[in-house]
Amino acid sequence: MNDYKALKTFLLAAEKRNFAQVARELDMTPAAVTRAIAALEADLGMQLFVRTTRQVSLTTDGAVFAAQIQPAIKALEEARKDVMNAHKADQGRLRISAPTWFGKAVLPPILSGFKERYPKMSFEISLSDGLVNIVDEDYDLAIRISSQPSDKFTIWRKIRVVPRILVAAPASRYVNMQLPSELTPDDCLAYSGESRRETWVLSDGGSSITISAGRSFSANNGEVLADMAADGAGVAMLPGFHIAEHLRTGRLVHVFKGWTPPDLWLTLYYPPYQALPPRIASFSKFFEEQIPALMTMID
Repeated sequence: MNDYKALKTFLLAAEKRNFAQVARELDMTPAAVTRAIAALEADLGMQLFVRTTRQVSLTTDGAVFAAQIQPAIKALEEARKDVMNAHKADQGRLRISAPTWFGKAVLPPILSGFKERYPKMSFEISLSDGLVNIVDEDYDLAIRISSQPSDKFTIWRKIRVVPRILVAAPASRYVNMQLPSELTPDDCLAYSGESRRETWVLSDGGSSITISAGRSFSANNGEVLADMAADGAGVAMLPGFHIAEHLRTGRLVHVFKGWTPPDLWLTLYYPPYQALPPRIASFSKFFEEQIPALMTMID
């Protein structure tokens, strides 16, 4: 960074036209400023300033050089600030991926509260129900409601359990079934991040049943599946936040109550950091603190 310091000294001298003032602002001695400018002139092979006992002024070459390097030095200074801020707990940018429903219903009060506590933080939020590659797509963290991740290259933190239940329309034939084994793959509406089939594993505490779901319908959005089930299209296996309103109004009912699927988890995913950067660690801690107060929205 010695070249950077020399160029920054030159630009300030070009602005102030006073080496003593430059020395005060950069906490240098006037002699050190003079040596830095002289070394830069020697390196470039041109005179940058005309010095007299009364004033310092730019040569034509000096003015051209200052105009050419100023944008680059400004960009480098901004880059240095961004990197330094990224290692502060209360400053910097957070680029976050979150599920669509969660991003609309739960995330805003968390972001507002964090922004109030740390006003110098900035956010870029991307909502998607599909899984994203947080490394390739340059996210600082991703919020997910899913089963345990299989990706061994990311880090994740389990925040809390998110249970699921089987639901169907109250007037549908599914409410009279006794066992989920009576369901066919065409009866089961699948949730898939890639809109493909899904395998349901259901347990009654003693035995388990595996069902292939999604042969006739799958989607990567739980609200779509809830609406389809409420219209009688089949049985859906969803967490409470997607079906709460339908259950309240009676458009959906809980079916096969003795049979439960594996729980999902509300999880924070991270790129493979050796240690979480302070700004990400502080947001993660705040996120975890706020979730208990928002549980009724998630269950």
